[in-house]
Amino acid sequence: MQFEFAGTLAVPDGRYLARSDGEQQVLVVETVGAPSPPRRRRRRPKESNAAADPSPLPLSRVTAVRAEEPFAESGEADAWLEEALASEDSIDALVAEGVALLNRAVHAHAVASADPLGTELRADRAATVRIGHGSGKEVASGRFSRAQEVDVYGGRSQRNRRDEELRPQERVAAVLGDRERFDACEILLLRARADLDGGRLREAALQLRVALEALLIELDGALADPGHEEDMAELETRRSQAGDAANAALRGQLPLDDERNVIELTEICERVLRRRRVLRG
Repeated sequence: MQFEFAGTLAVPDGRYLARSDGEQQVLVVETVGAPSPPRRRRRRPKESNAAADPSPLPLSRVTAVRAEEPFAESGEADAWLEEALASEDSIDALVAEGVALLNRAVHAHAVASADPLGTELRADRAATVRIGHGSGKEVASGRFSRAQEVDVYGGRSQRNRRDEELRPQERVAAVLGDRERFDACEILLLRARADLDGGRLREAALQLRVALEALLIELDGALADPGHEEDMAELETRRSQAGDAANAALRGQLPLDDERNVIELTEICERVLRRRRVLRG
């Protein structure tokens, strides 16, 4: 899987070997058309021509490689590619796998560099997305024997429908205009979701405990809706499960029951927030 993003990434160019659950992957990061290195001394301000064309941007090319089981011959690789491109579900699964590896690197770099603003990436922000296969030498350089560009923008996936329902642009305008403020639980739940999607279950459990407590206070009586009242009652009943999972996270890896509770409680909290946004219009 290969992604091309406008601009540069925080993760430096290079090849990174990743291992997880016995599987091995390689992440190749390459900046194409990189600007000249910054000067040691800051340049003095100069007049700017507003009518001038924008400066060209470098391109970050990121290749996520499955490296644990090579194909025996090119025909087998071609068959795999045809099967991978046969449905939207298989394409989405591969794209998600590639983005997940990239975001592991982005997250690791943010923590290693103590950067609180490190931002993970989404496939639909890429200028180009490809799926293909190649020899070890080719993919290690971000190249393919055969590849096809795929569309990650079209269709109406569940995530796209959810984004449309929330109408984020309207909320941005309302918050910037000081007509609305985000609840603390919304921000905390976003962090919990990012940790869940990134496979960081311990961190997700710790975020969820505080997010759930905030939600129970901030959204108490927020809607006169039976579904809202039912979900809030379930969260109140199961709030101890969030606390138990967070305590287990402090001690080490979460047991399976705690993992399941963290996922389920996060989904219920997200449903509460989504319902409020939809019903308020």
